[in-house]
Amino acid sequence: MLAPATPILLSEGLKVQLEKLTRDGATPQRVAARCRIILLAHHGETNVAIAQQLGVSRPTVLAARTAFVKDGLHALTGVRRRKRTARVLTAELEQRILDATLKTRPLDGSTHWSVRTLAKQLGVSRTIVHRVWQGHDVQPHRVERFKISKDPHFEEKVRDIVGLYLSPPDRALVLCVDEKSQIQALDRTAPILPLRPGLPERQTHDYKRNGTTTLFAAFNILNGKVIATCQPRHRSREFVKFLSQLEKELPADQQIHLIMDNYCTHKSQAVQRWLRPNKRKRFHFHFTPTSSSWLNLVERFFALITGRMIRRGTFHNVAELEQAIYKWLASWNGDPIPFVWKATADVILDKVRRCKELAATGD
Repeated sequence: MLAPATPILLSEGLKVQLEKLTRDGATPQRVAARCRIILLAHHGETNVAIAQQLGVSRPTVLAARTAFVKDGLHALTGVRRRKRTARVLTAELEQRILDATLKTRPLDGSTHWSVRTLAKQLGVSRTIVHRVWQGHDVQPHRVERFKISKDPHFEEKVRDIVGLYLSPPDRALVLCVDEKSQIQALDRTAPILPLRPGLPERQTHDYKRNGTTTLFAAFNILNGKVIATCQPRHRSREFVKFLSQLEKELPADQQIHLIMDNYCTHKSQAVQRWLRPNKRKRFHFHFTPTSSSWLNLVERFFALITGRMIRRGTFHNVAELEQAIYKWLASWNGDPIPFVWKATADVILDKVRRCKELAATGD
């Protein structure tokens, strides 16, 4: 059996103080609990009995008694802080964290460090790692993709197209042309659950394919209006048909500059034959460098119509899909928004040059 604990002797004034603290509603619970422990110890209760009566552990009772014997009332009412051996962020430790982040990879084969894995590896807190990453704008969890064009005439084509954007020819129209192929008429396998407070719109992950269509579009960089048509396929004959549509809808007294990518349909013999007659000398084709579709502003328009109408749409057949596309286009052309190109050719070429240098060195 354990020997009974020695009662703690309290003066009448100290006893009154402790009792007042236990009754005061403003006293923190942890302080009131310590005061009750000392009061019960004063009345001769054992440590086990005190622990059972107050619903605490015996070590808690022992700690409160020991602290009171050593420091008196301050031990009960003061804030007791744990001794921590936290590492201080020094310049050497900061450099070590940066070197590990930028020059090494986790030993378990992971592709990049996380705050916790690097902290565990270096034996520091994740707070320190996070602070260093924030201070140096290091984000191992992110990745950006790039593609470098190998077109031998890259600079020439960039200057040509950017020149059309920033300084279009007088009495001429500049149109960005392309086709968005394989637009699927998708129908969900269950009805869509509508948007509600606290819940987004919900739709099944599986769907039914009801055919495809191709959207041919010409984006006018001056006013943002779009001339477009849907066709079942995207061969040369469909593209020639779209060019003929442009010829009918555009003013006959203006020069037409068409910006397009290097898709074989745009350079086919059928297209070359369409350009041969003298009456079509006003059409001028400008091709983007290979692997540089980002130079074509119509791609930005395709991203817009995809995000706002196509991706989340539900269509029972191709006709319904095309009808929805034409409706959206009519609304767009009623209040078009031109995309303003701001980057000069020199800025673009300088970025590409630096990107090539980084790719060559691997830094």
